[in-house]
Amino acid sequence: MESYSPDVLISEEDIALRLEDLGRAITEDYQGQELVVICVLKGAFMFCSDLIKKIELPIKLEFISLSSYGDGTSSSGNVVLDMDISSSIAGKNVLVIEDIVDTGLTIKTLNEMLLVRKPKSLKLASLLFKPSRNEHPAKIDYLGFEIEDKFVIGYGLDYAGRYRELPYVGVLNAGN
Repeated sequence: MESYSPDVLISEEDIALRLEDLGRAITEDYQGQELVVICVLKGAFMFCSDLIKKIELPIKLEFISLSSYGDGTSSSGNVVLDMDISSSIAGKNVLVIEDIVDTGLTIKTLNEMLLVRKPKSLKLASLLFKPSRNEHPAKIDYLGFEIEDKFVIGYGLDYAGRYRELPYVGVLNAGN
């Protein structure tokens, strides 16, 4: 079995500290209200799981899956809905939890899909944001970390389906 140890970009400890801040902010913003959390699969599953543990509100959890990368390191430019949420969000406070906003195409497409369903509010929490690659501006209401234009893996993010299990965000190095 091959051994792979990517460079750590954001440590497990730094992620945990940031989650505390984000959970507190979300709890304050929605105080006394129910929240529908939509986890964007597959990349956001770890971020979503850890973040909702820090939110002190009643939460209804939904999952959605969109794809634009395939097995490559750059977006194909086409967003495909692979799996939709299972219940109505009409009149509800909705928080989308995403792993990374890169070009912004996926989140732009998702926002358009969700807004026609008439939620009471629609906000975005993203673990990562790459401003240098952003072509479709999206408002990130709760941001974990802004990063440089590097292909990152770990903490749910993958390369060709691998490395999601890493407890930190690492940089995919050429040659590994």
